Order: sequence, then structure tokens, then C-alpha cells
Amino acid sequence: MAVKTRITDMLGIEKPIIQAAMGWIARSKLSSAVSNAGGMGIIETSSGELDAIKVEIVKMRELTDKPFGVNVAQAFVRDPGIVQFVIDQGVRFVTTSAGDPMKYTAMLKAAGLTVFHVVPNLPGALRAVQAGVDGLIVEGGEGGGFKNPKDVASMVLIPLVCEQVNIPVVAAGGIMDGRSMAAAFALGAERVLMGKRILSSAESPGHANWKDAMIKAEATDTVFLNRSGPGPALRALRTERTTRLEKEGSPNIFGEFAGTQDVYFGGNLEAGIALTGQVAGRINEVKPVKQIFEETMAEFEETLARMNRVVV
Repeated sequence: MAVKTRITDMLGIEKPIIQAAMGWIARSKLSSAVSNAGGMGIIETSSGELDAIKVEIVKMRELTDKPFGVNVAQAFVRDPGIVQFVIDQGVRFVTTSAGDPMKYTAMLKAAGLTVFHVVPNLPGALRAVQAGVDGLIVEGGEGGGFKNPKDVASMVLIPLVCEQVNIPVVAAGGIMDGRSMAAAFALGAERVLMGKRILSSAESPGHANWKDAMIKAEATDTVFLNRSGPGPALRALRTERTTRLEKEGSPNIFGEFAGTQDVYFGGNLEAGIALTGQVAGRINEVKPVKQIFEETMAEFEETLARMNRVVV
């Protein structure tokens, strides 16, 4: 089934799925698999390892001839030169996040790039529209990662934003299959963003222990941390460490990430914080990205057909 929307035309991709820009995870091995499977692979910058990121962007050209993008996570990008590097590499799609959309949008659009901004609420969406972005990634509070402390669930947030803007919307937070994608489209979105479903894929560099923990997780096995600060709020996998942080808090939430690479690649889930969304409670198996996408599109089509049979 071919799904054509303003976004598919804008980005030139086959399937209406964008990969989340997960720190350290969203690099060329995984992102090229997403692009080769018909989605939009994204290279991350939130790790702050910009020299390594530049290598990964170049490597994408070797691994895929399909479109891909780069996320500029403004709060974590210390060298704004990465933006010019992205432009110079001929990347055509950028998502911006964790900062003011006014900062880079004009520069990127002047260079001919398509720019989407990630927003957690309606004021953020309206600010991004004012900045001149081409589209929005509207992220509900059930998603994993750094969050707005005043989180709003996707079922409320997506239609709220869609009612107020005229530019395309990508739904994020809790999306992992064809049924949830169909629900997002019903709410007004024209594409979806997947994070932890892709993180759990066979091509993901995430450690098997993390993938196994997601597969075993219930929908209640994430925690919302640091709602009152200082620093950003976030949603993560429930472990002994994050359960303690949920109860006691932390004066330095970023300090809790010191062992993050040991979590992600060493498999020690108590060494840091494993950013994970509630959708982990619905992930039951590690599968290749191509299979995930094919099953998602088949279920999306089946869901739409079932809805069309509903008698009113």
C-alpha cells in the first residue's frame, strides 16, 4: 500500500515512518537500515560527539542511496559548525529539537533544506510555525527520552496541534505498529516517528540486555523522572536505579548519565539511565527493520479497511 501525504512528497520517501534521533543509537548502521527499508533514517547529535557524527553522516552515503536526515539537538550541540557541515554534505532534511526553532531554521531553509521541529506542546508548535519550519514532530509524553515536565499524552496533544496549524504534523510517542500509526493519522498526523520499536530491531546497536528488558517490560515499567528539575525531565526504563531516582530525585540529573554507554552497549542497565518510552510494554520480539516496516504497513492497511467497514 502506497501512502501519499504532503510529507511523503516533501521528503521523497516510500513509507510514512521517520526514525527517532536516539543519542548514540541513531548512527549509520541503524539509520541506513531505516532508509533502505523505505523510511527516513536520522543521524543524531544529542550525544555531543560531533567529530564522530560527521564521520557517520559521510558513512551514510556509502550505506544507502535513499534519503536520510540529521537531527540538531540544540541543547547538546556545542559547536554550531555542525549545521554548516550538514549543509555542505548535501543533507536535505533536518529535524531540530531541544531549543528555540528560531536559532537555525532560517539558515537551513536558506540553504534549501526541509526543516521539521520537535515540540511537546501547543505553544512550542506555534513558535516553530512562526520560525518558518516546514513541519512539526509532535511528541506525546508517553515517549521515551527528554521530556517537557508538563507532559501531555499523544491522544490529546496531536489533534490539539493539528487543529491550530496548517503545516504537516508527524506523530511521536507510543507509535510502534500499524494500528497506532492509523490512530495517529486519524488524529491529524501525516507521518509517524518511531523510536524504541526501531531501537529494539535486529540492526540496532543497543545491547541485547536492553532489548530483552524492553521485550519483558510491562506498559508500567517506565518512570518519569526529574519533573521538578533542576535540568530536564525524562522518561526511562524502570530499574533499581531509576526507581530510586523516582523516589529521591537527583541534584544533577545529567550526572546520572555518566555510565550511559555502559547501559547502551555494555548491557549494565544499572550503570546509568536507559531512556525508554511506554511503548516498550507492547514490544514482544526483536525483528529486522524491514520486517517491522512491512508488518506496520500491512496492519495499517488492515486497520483502515476495518474502520471503513464500521456501520454508522
